Formats: sequence, C-alpha cells, structure tokens
Amino acid sequence: MNGPRPAEDGPTLSARLRAWVPELHRFRPRLLDDLRGYDRQRFAADCGAGITVGIVALPLAMAFAIASGVKPEQGIFTAIIAGFLISALGGSSVQIGGPAGAFIVIVYGIVQRYGVANLLIATVLAGILLLALGWFKLGALVRYIPVSIVVGFTNGIAVLIALSQIKDLLGLKVGKVSADFFAQAQAIRVHIDDLNPYALGLGLLCFFGLMFWARMAAFPGRVLHDAMPWHERAVLSSAPTRRALRIATRVPGPIVALVTLSALAVLAKLPVETIGDRFGGIPQTLPAFVWPDFDWDSVQRLFVPTVTIALLGAVESLLCARVADGMSTRRRHDPNQELMAQGIANIVCPFFGGIPATGTIARTVTNLRAGATSPIAGIVHAAALLAIVLVAAPLAASVPLAVLAGVLLFVAWNMADWREFTRLAVFSLEQRAKVLAAFLLTVLVDLTVAMEVGLAAACVVFVYRMSTLFRVEREPPSAHALADVAVVRLYGPLFFAAVAKVETLVDELPPGTTALVIDAHQLVSIDASGLDALESMHRTLERNNVRLVVAGLNEQPLEALRRWGLDSVIGAANLVPDRAAAFAALSSGPK
Repeated sequence: MNGPRPAEDGPTLSARLRAWVPELHRFRPRLLDDLRGYDRQRFAADCGAGITVGIVALPLAMAFAIASGVKPEQGIFTAIIAGFLISALGGSSVQIGGPAGAFIVIVYGIVQRYGVANLLIATVLAGILLLALGWFKLGALVRYIPVSIVVGFTNGIAVLIALSQIKDLLGLKVGKVSADFFAQAQAIRVHIDDLNPYALGLGLLCFFGLMFWARMAAFPGRVLHDAMPWHERAVLSSAPTRRALRIATRVPGPIVALVTLSALAVLAKLPVETIGDRFGGIPQTLPAFVWPDFDWDSVQRLFVPTVTIALLGAVESLLCARVADGMSTRRRHDPNQELMAQGIANIVCPFFGGIPATGTIARTVTNLRAGATSPIAGIVHAAALLAIVLVAAPLAASVPLAVLAGVLLFVAWNMADWREFTRLAVFSLEQRAKVLAAFLLTVLVDLTVAMEVGLAAACVVFVYRMSTLFRVEREPPSAHALADVAVVRLYGPLFFAAVAKVETLVDELPPGTTALVIDAHQLVSIDASGLDALESMHRTLERNNVRLVVAGLNEQPLEALRRWGLDSVIGAANLVPDRAAAFAALSSGPK
C-alpha cells in the first residue's frame, strides 16, 4: 500500500530516547553578551586593566613553570594561549586564566614520574574531560565539594609550594628531586651546607618587599607614615606626596621586585643562579606547534593524573569565578560555559608546549581592581604578554631564581588560609577530621590521594546523613479501627542506604495481621534499591496472605513505581490517595 501510514499510538522511539538524553549546554561565550552596548570608555578601561594584568602575569607564569619542573617559556606560552581562549570563550566577564599555583604540586609530580611528554597528554585528556563536564551541564556539581576539603588541600598545596622553593631561596645546587615531602626535606638537609647567603638575601628581600608593597597598595601612605619618626611625618601630609604614593603603588609588586632585585644582582655582580644560567633564557619567538606522541598505554597510565588535573582545574576556576562574582557588578558567571572554555584551553595549550591552565584568583582580582568591564581585558592581557615576550624576552635571563622563589613564597602565603586552622576548635569533629585529613594527606602523601580520599569521605558522610533522614514509624493498633491491620509511616528519602529500615517490617508484624498499610505521604523520593525492597516486601506479604496497601504517594515515588512496573504488581486498587481511602479499600474486602 502506498497510502499514508497510520499515526502511531504513543511516542516514537526517537522521542523516548530524547526524553532520556540530558539537555546539552548551548555554547555561548560571555563575550558576545558583554559586547552589546560596548563603547570607547569601556574599551579604554579594559585595555588599562589588561596591560596591568599582563605585567603581573609575566613573573607568575615563569615562576609557576619553573616550580612545576618545566621551562619558563612554557608557563608564558600557557598564559598567552590559555589566557586568550578562557577570556574569549568563557562564561565570566572578568576571569583571567593561565598557569596557577594550585597546579604546581601535581604538575611537578607528573613530570618527575611520567615525563613532560606525558604531562602534555594528560593535559589534553583533562581538557576533553572539562569540555564534557561543561557540555553535559555538570558545572554546578563542582560547587558541592565540601569547603572543609577545599580548605585542607589548598593549605596543603601552599605548604608544598613553599617547600619546593626553599632550595632556590637558599641557592642550593640540588638536582631533580621527587615531589614527595620527605624527599624534598631530605635533599634540603643534605645540601644545606651549600647555602648561598646572596640568594637568601635576595629571596627574603623579595618576599618581605612584596608583603610591604601589598600593604602600601591597600593603605597608601599609612604604612610609611607609621614607620617614620614623628618629626618627619609631615612630609607625607602634602598632596603631591600622597598622589605620588598612589601612583607608585599601582605598579604590580612582582614587577617592582623583579626589576629592582634583578638590577641589584647584575650591578653588584652577585653570585646567584639566574634563569639564563639554568634554562639559557627565554626564546624571543612564537611557540611552535608540536603533536604530542599519543599511545593507548600512556592514556591508561595517565588516567588518575588526568582526572586530578580536570577536577582541580574545575574547582579552582569555579571558585575563582565565584570570588569574582562577589567583587564585580557584572552578571554572574555561567559555570558550564566556563568549564567548556577551560577544556578548550587545556586541549589547545599542550600542542604549543603549554601546561595545565585554569582560572587564577590573584590575576582575576588584579583585573577587577584595575577596572576591567568585559572579557576584552583578558584578551588584552594575553596580547600584552605576547608583546613583552617578542620585545623583552632577553631581559628575563638576568632574573635570579631566588627572586622568583620569593615571589612564589608570597603566592603560597596568600594561598594558605591559616585562619581556618585557628577556627578548628569551633568546627564539628567531622569538619575538623576532613580539614586535617585533606591537609596531611596533601602534604605527606600526595595531592591525588588527598582529593580521592577527601571526596570519598565526603560521599560516605553525605550518604550516612541522608540515611538518617529516612525513618519508619509503626502506628499502634489503637490508633485505627481495624485490629488486624498494621500501619507504618515512611518519612524522607528511601534509597540504597536506608532500605535496611524497611526490610525488617514483615518480620516485625504482629501475629494475625491480614493487611499492611504504608502511609507514604511524607516519603519524598525513592530509588531503585527502595523499589526493589518494596517489591520484595510485597512478595513476602503475598506468600503470608497479607495484603499491602500504599497510601498518599507523592509525584516522584509514584512515577518511579510506574516506571519499575511495581504499580501493576501491587495493583491499582492497593495504591490509594490517602489513609481514609486505604481503610475504605480494606473494609470493602480482599483484592
């Protein structure tokens, strides 16, 4: 027959499949929205902010790369490429992306254990995972990681960053050392006799100078005023002096430290190791495209490092975006779009020798304070970095490694939230255990282990707490008219961790019971394990000639019963809207 096909009853197979497949995130960078109504004034503000952040990013990118066990230019190229992609494609108006201090420990460990080539592979795979997380709208799940665990491993990372810089701060001639805490401490102890006082002096000058500069930036003139003798304080009261201090403190502290202390080392001819001595300087060229050598054996071995990079990058970037939301008047970030941009950046960067990248709090805050209004500032920051590399790369060879160690010690100091440890006494025992366990595992064992154990512990605690929310109450026979009918009330979610509470109901029924009424109007949800327990209970009751009546099911449990097919097993006459209907059904006779 060539006539039209008759309409099919019910939804088609494709419609059913679409109903089960989750809706994917629509790729739309925040840049497209922020460019609406964009004017010259905002462009000028974004350019100024971008140039400022680009200057700040230069020493941090080099320091993070060196501390991670790779060449300084790899950190700079990551800041340029990832900084551009994250700003252009991300879901935040002001977030700045690039290499981050949080990655130092994990990247250094991967480089020492698997090599740089495998680091690039792990970074690409982590980028694919981040892209998938955003595409499937899983960005909001990252927010559910307990703050206590984040505090624990963030402080642990800060301690490990500081420890990794001690050898350069002291000017020790130490070769490659494992990322293990005890191995690094042992290497420092063995080589402590080689201490270089000039390197130590430069590093400490850098660290304390950055702390002083940060206070100056927060309270221009106040710090100097309090430090000066009383008879000289009038100098700071003049308007030109206050204006000069405000202008001076706008210059980023790391740049001031890098320029002044590098100049001091060169002019005084101090015997300290520099970037040029260890790495031969920084190439004054654009990064070349390189195809990493992929093979299935490498992918299998890098599964855990890949997940660690992806999870740490997601947590760091979304925490950074949330901090930026609190400081900015712009629209809140889109976590799924942000993860997709992070994923694309981490997929692209390794093909140009880059390392893992994420959102960075220090540069994002600098961007906001410098007056950024849109992702254009992040794009300008990447362009400014590129211009600096093409023009001034040879100057970086003179930067002492002790100065970069001072910069990273300052980063570690700011990263650590030591106040949380002083507040442990007011935390619950569970929170104290999670904070200390995450901290100690990060420092003494491994960051990957700390994240795995911390998340597993959080899941176990969450499941336990949820199971305590479910309870079963047995109603005394005097509460209803039918003496041979047992009534129980269910409260909360019935899921796999709580099914034991209903599995014993049949064994506890009084002798002579002919019917069991389950009052389920406060049963909020049920999963497959709960449905299986109900089905098993119904079979046992049926063998014992006891009728099961379920009253007052809410929408989710009722729909779950229908999907499971349990409604037809129990019978429509035994699924009633309330208790009154249940007793009426029992009074009318057996079903």
